[in-house]
Amino acid sequence: MDQSSLYTYSTYRCSKVITQLYSTSFSWGIRSFDARYRFPIYAIYAFVRYADEIVDTFQGCDKRSVIAAFRSETTQAIATGLSMNPVLQAFQDTVNRYRIDQRFIDAFFSSMECDLEQKRFDRQAYEAYIYGSAEVIGLMCLRVFCPDDGDFDRLSVPARRLGAAFQKVNFLRDFRSDFLDRDRVYFPGMSFETFGDAEKKAVEKEIAADFAAGLEGICKLPAGFRRGVYVAYVYYLALFKKLKRAPAVKVKAGRIRVPDTQKLVLLCKAVVNDRFKRYA
Repeated sequence: MDQSSLYTYSTYRCSKVITQLYSTSFSWGIRSFDARYRFPIYAIYAFVRYADEIVDTFQGCDKRSVIAAFRSETTQAIATGLSMNPVLQAFQDTVNRYRIDQRFIDAFFSSMECDLEQKRFDRQAYEAYIYGSAEVIGLMCLRVFCPDDGDFDRLSVPARRLGAAFQKVNFLRDFRSDFLDRDRVYFPGMSFETFGDAEKKAVEKEIAADFAAGLEGICKLPAGFRRGVYVAYVYYLALFKKLKRAPAVKVKAGRIRVPDTQKLVLLCKAVVNDRFKRYA
């Protein structure tokens, strides 16, 4: 391995550490991929995670300037094939190696920038936000898995629906913190104060449809990465079921989680189900 390759390899290792620190669920899912797919998916996760940190976590700074600088650095890294930011170096290598569409990256940044100012969403803004913040992440990962344009096009809709399901589950799980910490409510036409069981059921119906469409796509994926995607699906489905069992008042009272011990059990079940092609 030459020095240039060593540098890029080290940045992928950084992305792996970031993923492991931020998400147990996605880390376990990625470990279920064939080895050749793991580093690119770590790179995508670390990139979107850090961008999200800028708009949601850092206080007391000019977030608009910071996210604008990060976007500019991303564009430059992709164009030149080099960045001294480890996250951007791994991400640009993935983008260039797997021909990830610049439009996906632009849509992602548009949603991140939206988080800086928009607090309430109508249906059109909600769908645009979900596309940029979640669906394009599924499409980026799908491009890594499917270099062939025909396979990519055939599976792109299920990939988008699965990304949408994950994001909407996040919205439901984080309903309280989004409102109290950021004065933000994503669900269109709904408010924190009046959110009740009827509104929650409407959201759940939408999420269930997205999960069903996503699962149809998972069943068609090649074995090398199907299991990892299915593991992530199983984790989020378990969280969704737990949220469904909770009344709206409980969702508004605090964050509902799936314990790591249960995640480990779900991982084992997902591996067995994938082995015997029993998907549900």
